[in-house]
Amino acid sequence: MTDVLEWVRFIVAAVFIIAGMLIFAVSVTGVYRFKFVLNRMHSESIGDTLGISCVLIGLIILYGLSFAALKLVLIIIFFWISGPVSSHLLTRLEVNNNEHITEELSDDTKEDL
Repeated sequence: MTDVLEWVRFIVAAVFIIAGMLIFAVSVTGVYRFKFVLNRMHSESIGDTLGISCVLIGLIILYGLSFAALKLVLIIIFFWISGPVSSHLLTRLEVNNNEHITEELSDDTKEDL
């Protein structure tokens, strides 16, 4: 019975890790394919936050209840707090310093600036 539970835990962890890697792959593809810097920042920030979380959740499942799993939970919390904040600050820096930003934006977003 314990062998079956170990396999189930391994499969669930593998699904999370593979999902995280796929999210990273889509994020990197978006960074290289998008031409506008704000689109690239959006793609990177989603991949960063969600991809790292999925991979770390998979590792937490593999480790089980241990001190290492607690450390991984703290890393997830840190990334969920710092990742969006740093992406937002970099995006605001681009908006404030790019002189040609209104040429690259759509009509709907020009009103927000």
